[in-house]
Amino acid sequence: MAKQQEVESIRQLARILTHEGSQAKLVGANGEEIYIPESICQVLRQVVNAMASGKAISIVPEEQEMTTQQAADFLNVSRPYLIKLLEQGEIPYIKVGSHRRVRLEDLKKYKQQRSQKRSQFLKQLVELSEEAGLYEDE
Repeated sequence: MAKQQEVESIRQLARILTHEGSQAKLVGANGEEIYIPESICQVLRQVVNAMASGKAISIVPEEQEMTTQQAADFLNVSRPYLIKLLEQGEIPYIKVGSHRRVRLEDLKKYKQQRSQKRSQFLKQLVELSEEAGLYEDE
């Protein structure tokens, strides 16, 4: 029963946070009120929407160092593939004893570059297909 109440509370919070033009505020147990800055509201919206969709979330500082398994999970790749990327110099890492650690900032940078490369490749593929007459833009 408590789980269902939590789910409903999360859904209600998601609805409240999506109202445009309204500024959220936090009310303490003693009645003290403080408005929540928009930057924090944006983070709350993302977290609450993810939780309302049943997704797991984690919040880590930008300078956070991750294990290779955490890094692989972040990139949605296998751990052996991630290690190959590290050894090829695609993503910087440090060694702590015999363990590799990867900074979240470096993973985000790699992910963005990977996305840009994919977009460029797709654009080139469409252009080649158009030139060959295999793809017609309507």
